[in-house]
Amino acid sequence: MTKNKSVIKWIEEMKKIVNPKNVVWIDGSEAQLEQLRKEACESGELIKLNEEKLPNCYLRRTNPNDVARAENRTYICTPTKEEAGPTNNWWDPEFAYDKVLGIAKNSYENKTMYVIPYSMGMTESKFSKIGVELTDSIYTVLNMAIMTRVGQKIWDSLGDSNNWVRGLHCSCDLDEDNRYVCHFPQDNTIISVNSCYGGNVLLGKKCFALRIASYMGERENWMAEHMLILGVKRPNEETKYICAAFPSACGKTNLAMLIPPEYYKKKGYKVWCVGDDIAWLRIGKDGRLWAVNPENGFFGVAPGTSKKSNPNALATVQKNTIFTNVVQNLDDNTVWWEGLDGDAPENAIDWLGNKWNGKTAETKGAHPNSRFTAPSTNCPCLSPEFNNPEGVPISAIIFGGRRAHTTPLVYESFDWAHGVFCGSAVSSESTAASTGKVGVLSHNPMAMKPFCGYNMGKYFAHWIKMGNLLGEKAPKIFNVNWFRTNGEGKFIWPGFGDNLRVLDWILDRCENKKEAHKTALGFMPTEDDINLEGTKVSKEELTNLLSIDKDLWEKETADLESYYEQFGKDLPVEISENLKYLKLRIKEML
Repeated sequence: MTKNKSVIKWIEEMKKIVNPKNVVWIDGSEAQLEQLRKEACESGELIKLNEEKLPNCYLRRTNPNDVARAENRTYICTPTKEEAGPTNNWWDPEFAYDKVLGIAKNSYENKTMYVIPYSMGMTESKFSKIGVELTDSIYTVLNMAIMTRVGQKIWDSLGDSNNWVRGLHCSCDLDEDNRYVCHFPQDNTIISVNSCYGGNVLLGKKCFALRIASYMGERENWMAEHMLILGVKRPNEETKYICAAFPSACGKTNLAMLIPPEYYKKKGYKVWCVGDDIAWLRIGKDGRLWAVNPENGFFGVAPGTSKKSNPNALATVQKNTIFTNVVQNLDDNTVWWEGLDGDAPENAIDWLGNKWNGKTAETKGAHPNSRFTAPSTNCPCLSPEFNNPEGVPISAIIFGGRRAHTTPLVYESFDWAHGVFCGSAVSSESTAASTGKVGVLSHNPMAMKPFCGYNMGKYFAHWIKMGNLLGEKAPKIFNVNWFRTNGEGKFIWPGFGDNLRVLDWILDRCENKKEAHKTALGFMPTEDDINLEGTKVSKEELTNLLSIDKDLWEKETADLESYYEQFGKDLPVEISENLKYLKLRIKEML
């Protein structure tokens, strides 16, 4: 426990509102967590899985109306709407507090309040930030114990400081019409009501580590980004680290846990995962950009994860994991989801709790957004630098989206400001699986649109400022697209482990080992610069992957011009100028 007056005062204030029957302080000990698991199984909140095949693993089914992030009910609550910006839902803080605390009133009656002290990042790191979450859900406690660093050492590190993030989660009635996730950046406060889905209630994740932290970073000269961090060890070289930002359905976790193709493996290449979702970046003593993963676990999408698509992720979830909204195989009390290796079980229970036969069922057994929560230490390719309080130095930053025809396989930005422009221009085309429609374009700058905790125009300006502070030591910025298709609609690039071939060229460019030719978009490789040995990709197909369609890019720039209008005077001049010059370069193409 703690004697911190600001913590005790806030908890007492929240107790008067939610009215718990009793209070339990989470100490992070295995004995306490095991007792909570036992209680959750007895109440039906969790289901214990096969201890021999999936040791210390559990299954959770959420309410059918509570299966994903409630982005349309997620608010940034600032004194003015301008501070939240045009891409966020906005509420006045006074109105928001009245609204959500009114919903939370007496919601803990006959329930236990769990007090979770947690740290995003290692407590001994200058990167770390501390939070306290109050919840009435054991499921939330157990997930937070996986995803963050929890326990008494957090109180010891906080001491008497008032510099911590307040988080209140109330399950309430799971009423989707009164489900809200509200962020108060100026108050370091997050309040979530009427949800038990991880993305809405694990308040250390997107809520703190991105929305609140991005606001902090803008004021403290650091960055909180929706980025993976990976390390590439090339033969006879030091490991080089890359940050990469991708919208959903663009292969982020697969890249973070990449396994080199056989050709590269035999040469001695190794890829390390530092993180698959969030990066906090600061300028180090040496003037370079350094990154840490503030999380301590993986909250990943289960469907599609298999030995073929991501063997490292599958290995990661074999113990100490909580599965949410997947299939329960009754024959051996294990789990299954669409895309997993092997046939679907015929004697099973689907994510809705109904009997399910995978051989005859017309419905999917696992929810498309079903999840696993697993400790980082389970990952076979976890970087030896994962717990380094100094983080890792970043050589390259990559942005990417899912584009069938427009964006080439890879290109390098001309400079940092041009790279910021490229990141601000990130967009993806929908798949039938995500929206029911194919090719609908969605803008998602830096893959941060749902997670930026303040005005995104100011966020772009912060990126420009960070580049100015870094100067010549700024990482190079690249854009990739693994999803170019041919005339038959099939992907040309093999993806998965073969993406290392593109990373190899990127690192060569960072070390000035390879030339590149200047194009309208940026510096690009030639057909001889990407190693195709061991693939079925022909030189002609690579030429297609690296081509730039003038007509498509004229439409693209017109669309971007229209998109940027919403930011008005907050759009940095560097972005509008880069768009102007891109339009000129496209116009001059033959």
